[in-house]
Amino acid sequence: MRPRSMATTALGALVVTIPLAAPPASADMAHSAVVSTNPANNTPHVLDGTVRAIAVVGTRVVVGGNFTKVKEAGSGKPTIARANVFAFDAATGKIDTKFVPKVDGTVYTLETGASGTVYAGGTFKNVNGTKTGTVALLLATTGAPVKTFQAKIPWGRVSAVVRRGAKLYIGGAFTQVAGKNQPALVRLNSTTGAVDPTFKITPSSPRAGTLKVQELIVNPQGTRMVVNGTFTQVNGVRRYQIAMIDTAASPAALTSWSTERYATACNPRAFDTYMRGMDFSPDGSYFVVTTTGGPYGRAQLCDTAARWETGRTGSGQDPTWVNWTGGDTLLSTAVTGAAVYVGGHQRWHDNPYGSDFAGPGAVARPGIAALSPTNGKAMSWNPTRSRGHGVEALVATPKGLYVGSDTDQLGKEYHGRIGMFPLP
Repeated sequence: MRPRSMATTALGALVVTIPLAAPPASADMAHSAVVSTNPANNTPHVLDGTVRAIAVVGTRVVVGGNFTKVKEAGSGKPTIARANVFAFDAATGKIDTKFVPKVDGTVYTLETGASGTVYAGGTFKNVNGTKTGTVALLLATTGAPVKTFQAKIPWGRVSAVVRRGAKLYIGGAFTQVAGKNQPALVRLNSTTGAVDPTFKITPSSPRAGTLKVQELIVNPQGTRMVVNGTFTQVNGVRRYQIAMIDTAASPAALTSWSTERYATACNPRAFDTYMRGMDFSPDGSYFVVTTTGGPYGRAQLCDTAARWETGRTGSGQDPTWVNWTGGDTLLSTAVTGAAVYVGGHQRWHDNPYGSDFAGPGAVARPGIAALSPTNGKAMSWNPTRSRGHGVEALVATPKGLYVGSDTDQLGKEYHGRIGMFPLP
């Protein structure tokens, strides 16, 4: 049985406190209830740039993105310099003064490692003056790179990193790994960074721009991976912007699952791919995909959240449900069983007939929402946030839901680019 939050709310003052220890976050984190609409008061603030990634390592919360200044919650706190990544105590919100890695580029993804470590991926090439390439394994105590791990992705962009035991999945816009051609997707040994020769999955033929994997997710069982991005083929077979891989097979294999629902154009001049965030359900039985793209009506999956069933096979797959925003981007999602949380810069949900306006049945959900896992309809949960570009990071933990973005209003309170909704 997973531990439940012991967060408490003091009526009148509406003060939220966080319990002493926060177990690690996980892509398959199950919640028994929808989180509170009242954010915790002790999360620190990021004062510039954008929070793009969050990972929990023991009692630490590690935050990545592109920023230079952070500050603890409360009056009179000093501004602290940080280079695109920092850590704070989950219980107190106190910024870790020993975790001070100097990362020379944007951190787009973070993943909890083994034995008090965290993987970071992005557009950086050096950490603390050590040449790491675009993926590094850092000690959560100091932020120093673990020298025995060498992913050897020298340039480009890493957008997604997922660990399942000894296997480390990496996706992004890169062309080489360990001196050999390896476009956009690779599986490594999670301890050493050595390339796994049993993983020969090759995306190709970008619909526009550069070949890239925008996002990848792996089910809790480690048997299925879903990738999305600019590709239109995988291993020479048509897979338009999304594909499912059998990661239990040796070698890993492309499955028969495919859909044409993401093959239609969504503002092709603006987006090389309109695919954005994805997440598996806690039991791995389904996954949710979010998109950008514009108001193109019900016939297309632009600016939507859609549920797909993992166990289905064959071509021509259709989503179980779709929720349209009516023309606003959804960037991220976290599926907890109790809810499907989605973040972006949306104004509405349940808005299939709207086109940059609220159509019949639309409900206001500025910047963040919770959808029913069963039918996809917007739930009553509506904390609101200042919209900006949108929510880049949604991470569920046993204690609640962390939110990372580029704005500073969350749940009608000031929260500089990061906040946390506790479980009630």
